[in-house]
Amino acid sequence: MSVMFPAFLDLRGRKVLVVGGGPVAAGKIRSLLASGASVTVVAPEIHPEIERANVEILRREFQDADVDGTWWVVAAAPRPVNRHVSAAAESRRVFVNAVDDPQHATAYLGGVVRRDGVTVAISTDGRAPAIAGLLREAFDAFLPHEIDTWLKTSDEARRAWKAEQTPMPERRPQLLQLLNRLYADSSRLQASDSRPSTSSGRPEALGGRLPDPGSRIPDGRIRAQVALVGAGPGDPDLWTQRAIAYLAQADLVLYDALIDTCALRRFTDAQCFCVGKRAGRESVKQETIHRLMIRAARQGKRVVRLKGGDPFVFGRGAEEALALAAANIAFEVVPGVSSAIAAPELAGIPVTHRGCASGFLVLSGHASDAIERSLDAVRPNSVSVVVLMGLGSRGELAERLIARGWQRSTPAAIICGASTPQEWIWTGTITQLGANEPPAGTAGVLVIGDVVRVREALASAAELASRDVEGEKVRYGRNR
Repeated sequence: MSVMFPAFLDLRGRKVLVVGGGPVAAGKIRSLLASGASVTVVAPEIHPEIERANVEILRREFQDADVDGTWWVVAAAPRPVNRHVSAAAESRRVFVNAVDDPQHATAYLGGVVRRDGVTVAISTDGRAPAIAGLLREAFDAFLPHEIDTWLKTSDEARRAWKAEQTPMPERRPQLLQLLNRLYADSSRLQASDSRPSTSSGRPEALGGRLPDPGSRIPDGRIRAQVALVGAGPGDPDLWTQRAIAYLAQADLVLYDALIDTCALRRFTDAQCFCVGKRAGRESVKQETIHRLMIRAARQGKRVVRLKGGDPFVFGRGAEEALALAAANIAFEVVPGVSSAIAAPELAGIPVTHRGCASGFLVLSGHASDAIERSLDAVRPNSVSVVVLMGLGSRGELAERLIARGWQRSTPAAIICGASTPQEWIWTGTITQLGANEPPAGTAGVLVIGDVVRVREALASAAELASRDVEGEKVRYGRNR
């Protein structure tokens, strides 16, 4: 079995071709520019970050001649284009790094750790980039933060050894003694500077108060070390521009289980780890998520915590914000489109409607006691009720509503996979709510109230209108 030959390239002042103009290409370009390369980008469409970069842009399809005169090629385009690039480069004896496309690559980039002049690269020969990423995390945690001091000590020792003509076999033991002395001195200094602290994430962790977070209104610049980002109901087309900007510059993304991972890879080349929670499945503890964010931020990484819906609507985003504030980590909350509103809306159901409901109640299906108190506080059939994470308890919820005087004929809807190709919608009454089985493994939203009838009215109107428009079907929301 052949093995890959590891090497580091000096690209300073040398021409590098990047084929592709999306967020992934933008991430590769950042690294190339940091290496001093002269970058040319070829793509029909160009990401705004690339347009702002110091690169040559050819806004068109790739041509074989684009490879002429290049030292290195990065193919970050769809696979048919990557195949074309690979063939053109092969005939010119130029190596190609095809992003997430090992079949059309002749060079593979590994997980890279850089700190104070030390570079560690880990490769799995293109077979398992995620494993390379995990190993990179381990090495990053292992490398001492005092590595620059170690290098300076080693340089001084090497000059002394040369002057004194110290034999080579004696140098390594002497270097280890010097480094052990530095490590011992550093440990004593850290011990003397330590202070009692708490990681509870509560306001008491800062003497009973938290620093004023100030305004979170974006000014267009990406400043925060950590971003708590809402990803909306499912379709990446509903991600905000601010969310995409943070993803494009991220080093680490911790994402929820319902995030579209294929779409995520279009917007970032960061390390991505799923930390989402799903009912009935083993999941990452919330405290562990806090530690991961804080540790990465303290290592200088830009972190995105990508959450379904909106971070502050049953997303435990406030807990994460408190943990970051207590650790004195700069963060920004990027709002997302909450599934509580988006899922009904995309199914043609408003949560408020004149003559039906002037308000709506959003509940978590996991919080049984909170549901009891909330339903007791409202008059039956006076508001719309939206329940997130309540598919498993929908029959019990219907019984509670009827017991509190809600009419048995009250309309109800179940929306699963809102805004995705797997979208599934059921409508009926609350007495039928528990008898219908949604698709297995999907997340869903329950909607209860007269507003559900608006969907039927829209469907009827669309059917009538479609008879008058040849070849066209009138649609509402994204209902399939």
